[in-house]
Amino acid sequence: MENKVPEVNLPSYVRFACIMIVLTILVYWLSAMQELIVPLVFSILFAMILYPINHRLERWRVPRVAAILICLVILIGFFYLLFYLVSLQISSFTSEAPKLLERGNQILDKLQTFGEDRFHIERSKMVSEARSYVNNLIRESGSFLTSTLLATTNTLSTISIVPLYIFFLMLYRDFFRSFFYKVFTSTKRAKIDVVFGRIYTVVKDYLVGLVLVIVIVGVLNTVGLLILGIDYAVFFGFLGAFMILIPYIGILIGSLLPALFTLLTHENPLVALGVIGVFSFVQILEGNFITPYIVGSKVSINPLAAIIVLLLWGQLWGVTGLILALPMTAILKVIFDAIEPLKPYGFLIGEAERQKTRPLNVKEFTDKLPKKVKDLVD
Repeated sequence: MENKVPEVNLPSYVRFACIMIVLTILVYWLSAMQELIVPLVFSILFAMILYPINHRLERWRVPRVAAILICLVILIGFFYLLFYLVSLQISSFTSEAPKLLERGNQILDKLQTFGEDRFHIERSKMVSEARSYVNNLIRESGSFLTSTLLATTNTLSTISIVPLYIFFLMLYRDFFRSFFYKVFTSTKRAKIDVVFGRIYTVVKDYLVGLVLVIVIVGVLNTVGLLILGIDYAVFFGFLGAFMILIPYIGILIGSLLPALFTLLTHENPLVALGVIGVFSFVQILEGNFITPYIVGSKVSINPLAAIIVLLLWGQLWGVTGLILALPMTAILKVIFDAIEPLKPYGFLIGEAERQKTRPLNVKEFTDKLPKKVKDLVD
């Protein structure tokens, strides 16, 4: 006769306390292990993007290792070309630096004159305040430079290890699948394959749609800046488009640099306001028409949940968290929908379905009542 372990029914407040403790420990380790987890997450996303190319190469009888190396060459070549084009634009800005500095001094002189005439602030006082600010900035520049160099070194080391992660993730993908089969032995393999398929579909559709949205928004930004006669319109247009990686506020943040550049290069300050207006208009188009129709409901997260997860992931991992917030939450939603006890949470962060309502039919309502109650109603 088998000895069955008796089930322990814990009170609801004890279960809630246990859940909060587990979540606290999980958030702590996500923050503490950020340098390891973030490159790994990016590597998984890139591996998903490269998988169709790798699969096609393997179907053409290319060995898996060679196919993976070809995919990595394509990925590295793309980013090298992207950074090369950006570096060309930055080198062009260096030639404009003396003109921008002269224009900045003219604007500063006008602001000093305006403050002296309108607010009766002595020019010497403004100069002394500016000088003290510059001195403080110089004193703090040493620590800022040190921290910047450390951050750059960490970033370069992180970028260098991402291709290695991608290589092994794609090489041992069947091994990892077998690992999940062994972990979830009580679950049918077909159900695990379905969950993996949904995660892959959600992430792939989101990333492909995001690239298409970036291209469309970049073109719209560029056209608007060309109409205003802004120099380096293509660079600023696509720079703002790439800021879509930070949802909801990315394009507006991307408009600050071209607006400042326009303020320094144009006599009329209203042109800078026009730049912000162009980016704001494109932001409205992107949020209400472009993204919903291109990305669609592939990442089915309601706006309130999206804002909350953006704040949470941003608080946890900074700008990187803002970039990864939506795809990570979409993956969590697929997992929640596949596990029965977690389905309510998947429903909570998902898109709310519009319920079709019709006017109340009193006769249909009273016909369904018991006879005694119906007599009272009559």
